Amino acid sequence: MSLDSLGTEVTAVAVAVLSAVALSAGWGRGRTWWKVSFRTATAVLCLVSAAASGLLWVNRQVEVYPTWSSLTGANADADTPVTTASPVRGSRNGQIITISVAGPASGLTLPVYVYLPPGYRDDAGIRYPVVEALHGYPGSPTHWLKGLHVLKVLDQEIKAGRMAPTIVLFPYQTPDPLLDTECTNLTGGAQTETYLTRDVPAAIRARFPVRADAAGWGLIGYSAGGYCATDLTLRHPGQYTAGASLSGYAEPGITVGNGTENTVYNDLWRLKHLPVPAVALYLAAARADGQPLRDTRALARAAHAPLSVTTSYIAGGGHNVQTWQAMEAPAFDWLSTQLGRPVTSTPPPAAADQSQSPSSLAIAPRV
Repeated sequence: MSLDSLGTEVTAVAVAVLSAVALSAGWGRGRTWWKVSFRTATAVLCLVSAAASGLLWVNRQVEVYPTWSSLTGANADADTPVTTASPVRGSRNGQIITISVAGPASGLTLPVYVYLPPGYRDDAGIRYPVVEALHGYPGSPTHWLKGLHVLKVLDQEIKAGRMAPTIVLFPYQTPDPLLDTECTNLTGGAQTETYLTRDVPAAIRARFPVRADAAGWGLIGYSAGGYCATDLTLRHPGQYTAGASLSGYAEPGITVGNGTENTVYNDLWRLKHLPVPAVALYLAAARADGQPLRDTRALARAAHAPLSVTTSYIAGGGHNVQTWQAMEAPAFDWLSTQLGRPVTSTPPPAAADQSQSPSSLAIAPRV
């Protein structure tokens, strides 16, 4: 059983219940030394198994440690069953593959899950739009894949025509599951912003047939990833044209190390004090989710041209998986209306020219 499986959680709960029953049944039995030893051992087992049950439940919600190997520090993806090693051309369904991106600019080397849409081909001269999907904290990209069932959602929206065929990336945004970077460049620490906005796009452009212009790139995220999507879109309009935030925030909520969490990394401060970029934001929040709701409304009030903001509110809800599942498909559909659609690039005239980089190919205007 994997670490984030229902079976593991049920086992922990069963151990907690059985140890409590054993403690109650054997409380007054046996000699004094045996009673003390038995009571101590079963009480400790009760406490440990109860704590484990709670932690396993939380882990199933946020996928901090999706596998046993990720918990022990081994390869975090060794037991992940949702990916394939290489793409299948022309597959009727979407597929998710795993690559490793070594970032020369950031110094980070992390896995990235890549969703390839139904019918994907890398030899048809088609350049696909790209969306980077960012996870919450604590969490990992596997929460998109398992908790939010993103493969099914993307296939459904693309096949229904509500979303254009799009390559979607699911990168890690921290080198340590317990380090909250909020997609920033930490002073003296992980340069996650650089990794996500420079290293990942460069690696994807080199490996996959994607649009090279900002009109073909967008961001989406939930919770902390929602803050990331909003912030990185505002900070990097030359790389992204739109961002969608699901239950996101207006500020990182961490100490970056140089005070910028109160200035340039604070989106409300940025909208008030810095030039506003010509990008589009989709801000979604549940009406029962206090801080994201307040921040969403504050960002919408602070926005002004040429920035475009679309808001979406759902009744009730909260800061949880069910809320993000309800927001997920509409947000991807909105992003697709903002991004440029797949385009046909000018095919290379000869085999000798096939080493040409994607950025040097002719790209049609945004449509």
